[in-house]
Amino acid sequence: MPTKRMIDTKMVDKIVEKMIETVDHSKDEIFLIGEQSRQEFETLADELKEIQRQVLTVISEGDKLEVQARLARNRLSEVSGNFNEFSEDQIRSAYERAHGLQMELSMVQQKEKQLRERRDDIERRLLGVQETIDRAEHLVGQISVVLNYLNSDIKQMGAIIEDARQKQEFGLKIIEAQEEERKRLSREIHDGPAQMLANVMMRSQLIDKVFRERGPEEGFKDIADLRVMVRSALYEVRRIIYDLRPMALDDLGLVPTLKKYLETIEEYNNSANITFINLGIEKRLLLKYEVALFRLVQEAVQNALKHANAKEILVKVQIAKTNVTVIVKDNGDGFDVKEKKRNSFGLMGMRERVELLEGQITIDTKKGAGTVIMIQVPIQD
Repeated sequence: MPTKRMIDTKMVDKIVEKMIETVDHSKDEIFLIGEQSRQEFETLADELKEIQRQVLTVISEGDKLEVQARLARNRLSEVSGNFNEFSEDQIRSAYERAHGLQMELSMVQQKEKQLRERRDDIERRLLGVQETIDRAEHLVGQISVVLNYLNSDIKQMGAIIEDARQKQEFGLKIIEAQEEERKRLSREIHDGPAQMLANVMMRSQLIDKVFRERGPEEGFKDIADLRVMVRSALYEVRRIIYDLRPMALDDLGLVPTLKKYLETIEEYNNSANITFINLGIEKRLLLKYEVALFRLVQEAVQNALKHANAKEILVKVQIAKTNVTVIVKDNGDGFDVKEKKRNSFGLMGMRERVELLEGQITIDTKKGAGTVIMIQVPIQD
């Protein structure tokens, strides 16, 4: 089943990459259309300027011809009305000039009409091309937004799905861990305090008999042994309670509780030396910060002891006005951060806690070189 999920996430990434490639190609095509439209617009604009110049020239020529044709018509009317005063050549010349100017004027007017129609056609085409350019620019802008979205938010969809799957497994692992923790507590209480208290009950029943049969001296020795057993049982109960949730956290705050906790852990692990340093001001925080930061340090230290075989552990805490910085450094085996171990949810749990506090966590480690975990959390009063 895990293999199938991994294939599915890769398939999603491949589909998204294909989408990005297709959209990017479409963007190039639209951009090319826009560039071709700009070139056509420039060509049409140049042609329009030339036609406008020709129209002005033709209009000027037409105006001159109009004046000449009117004068020629007047001359023809004058000659036609007075045949006796003009020779045949003069009459024919007047007629030919008037007719020629009229034909030339008609040709110029026809040319002006054609130029005006061409000008209007180019102006309409320019409007259409400009609209195409504007649409192409708008589409390129929209596609750029889509590409940015695909590249930034959806490109790693497979990783997002895989992360969601890991978080789901993490939630299931929490439930399993809770059940395991209940079993562990049950065994610890049964094998520790419960067994000791049972022995206390048995020894207390024998004390009367010892006093009567062996005398006060032997009886007081049994009472002393009984006190040792009671003290040991009490110590075990306190240790279990401390592991669950140190009551000093509510009473004293983060720094004193961490100091006491690390001293206790060092006693249980004779092979490890744990150093605690408080660099900032010692003040109370909101309970959510104190509990979360305590659990983060607890997880980091336990990981260093159980998994990294660390012999030296350094814990630094700095409480400032607006943030808290925690550093846990060890000289253990280290590990490869990129390597995902099956059923390894400790670091994921730490990251989840830090994210809930809107903080940041960095892990600097490599195999054989120890580990440095730095946690920075913004705090509110």
